[in-house]
Amino acid sequence: MSMKLKANLHFHTSDDPCDKVPYTLEEGIVRASQLGFRVLAVTLHEAVYDVGGMAEFARKHGIILIAGAEVKISGRHTVIINAHKDAEKIKSFPDLISYRNDHPESFVLAPHPYYLFHSLGDKLEKNVDLFDGIEFSWFYSKFFDLNKKASFFAKNVKKPFIATSDTHFLRYLDESYCIIESDGEDITSILSSLRAGKFENVSSNKKNFFTLLFIWLKYLLFL
Repeated sequence: MSMKLKANLHFHTSDDPCDKVPYTLEEGIVRASQLGFRVLAVTLHEAVYDVGGMAEFARKHGIILIAGAEVKISGRHTVIINAHKDAEKIKSFPDLISYRNDHPESFVLAPHPYYLFHSLGDKLEKNVDLFDGIEFSWFYSKFFDLNKKASFFAKNVKKPFIATSDTHFLRYLDESYCIIESDGEDITSILSSLRAGKFENVSSNKKNFFTLLFIWLKYLLFL
């Protein structure tokens, strides 16, 4: 019997070695639980968080915690979900090929692929076979939406297009996420459903460009 699991697959915490994030993983888990989330992938920049020590705490709050990382490949960001510690060594696309061969259980997501600053852009198009999914970014409004290009590309290459909130502030946690239809509450089942496109995106655009600009400036202050 399948179940629906509210999921955030791109989630930063104060453990992040690169960005200043104003909440701990414990605080993030509690807030996510209050909002009805069932799945969180902890995707620190350049580091794989060992979720083992927090798994029981997360379970008590109804959360399935998944280790992840947001690594740089030739200066461009790539999210690894269900990541092994080896993901920290990925610096190039040949490294990613080797990692995927060693860890087929991981799910490779292209985050905010057509936005400025560390986005994959044409690197995604040239290496698309290395990616399992493409991110539907939270950062858009009615008149500014670079997701349109990503959505068109995802459909063209038949890759799942997955909403996340790329969380750095808990205030925005509930504004962009996916609901996964999974046969089980284990990570393998969850990622299998993602690969099969068995999920629904829930996302709302920001009211106007000035709202986006305010949020972006807020992010910059914490970098």
